[in-house]
Amino acid sequence: MSLAEDIRLLSQVPLFKDMNNDQLRLVAFGAERRQVAPGQELFREKSPAESAFIVAKGRFELLMSDRNGEMKVEATVGPGTLLSELALVTMVERKFTALAITESEALKISRTLFHRLLEEYPEVGRVIESRIRDNIASLAKAAAAMGHRFA
Repeated sequence: MSLAEDIRLLSQVPLFKDMNNDQLRLVAFGAERRQVAPGQELFREKSPAESAFIVAKGRFELLMSDRNGEMKVEATVGPGTLLSELALVTMVERKFTALAITESEALKISRTLFHRLLEEYPEVGRVIESRIRDNIASLAKAAAAMGHRFA
């Protein structure tokens, strides 16, 4: 993919959609492209997450271990999906294993690259902080709604 195609892909991801071309170019230029063959893991559950990935091409199954250690498919994702978003801002572990089910590509965005973006464009940090706050509020609302169902 070309730099222009990577910028277009980034602009379609909710976290990056309101960024200008210079900001997107910085991320696209610093991102690492990974080719992933069918049956190959992009990353493994419980491993340290030091980067996020955006699916650029192909499809991935997101698998989680159940109580018995069996891997269960939680979701199937395709192009434009951002995986391990929280890893961009803090050290976390992967919540699932991402397994390619077709010939796939992903853009790896390191935490270091993301922090550079925030240093060079402080206004991006304010937008992201607002999105994170909105996401937490939505999660809390969903959890409260589920709590009422089981009460």
